[in-house]
Amino acid sequence: MIPLTLCKPGEKVTIRKITGLDSVRQHLAELGFVIGSDVMVVSEIAGNLIVQVKDSRVGLDKSMAMRIMV
Repeated sequence: MIPLTLCKPGEKVTIRKITGLDSVRQHLAELGFVIGSDVMVVSEIAGNLIVQVKDSRVGLDKSMAMRIMV
């Protein structure tokens, strides 16, 4: 498993694990980041990502993106 931050723009991947405190995992789940979901990195700047998940685009800073393993 690798963190989402290492994925290249345009790459579609499946979420395998989400790490962090319960409150962080719950917040990501509310945004649509759940295990088994497909996500695609739209763009990346300095580790910060714009990700497409469940027909929506979400911006994640590097620290949050590092918690999503694919």
